[in-house]
Amino acid sequence: MDWCRYRFRSVWELPAAPDAVFRVLERAEDYPRWWPQVREVVPRSPESGTARFRSVLPYDLRVTVRARRRDPASGVLEVAMEGDLVGWSRWSLTAWEDGTRALYEQEVEVRRPLMRRLALPCRPLFRANHALMMRGGRKGLTAHLEAV
Repeated sequence: MDWCRYRFRSVWELPAAPDAVFRVLERAEDYPRWWPQVREVVPRSPESGTARFRSVLPYDLRVTVRARRRDPASGVLEVAMEGDLVGWSRWSLTAWEDGTRALYEQEVEVRRPLMRRLALPCRPLFRANHALMMRGGRKGLTAHLEAV
């Protein structure tokens, strides 16, 4: 097992139609407005940008993202990442009851040197840190969608 590789999966049940959720999620530059752990997103082109995020642990992660798939009809948004994390992340949206079920998947390899050195002893902390970040995102997006 490569201790520097992670696979994450989160499911969010959201109070808005898939097309409305898609419109919010495709505007990554607005994530810091509703996702507290996303500290900064800077567009570089219509298809790429940089992001900085931080959860509970005292470090920022910086990545450059590049769009790989943007398909409103199927509700899929996918990006490739480089920087402190290398890999991809994807949102897949489906109608669910009166709203949307948003599946977030991410496969990454940590490239930040300190995190690589601490990969084995700190893996549970890194996973918990990610879970807290996702919880913050779900709460923030839910509140944002309810306010719109």
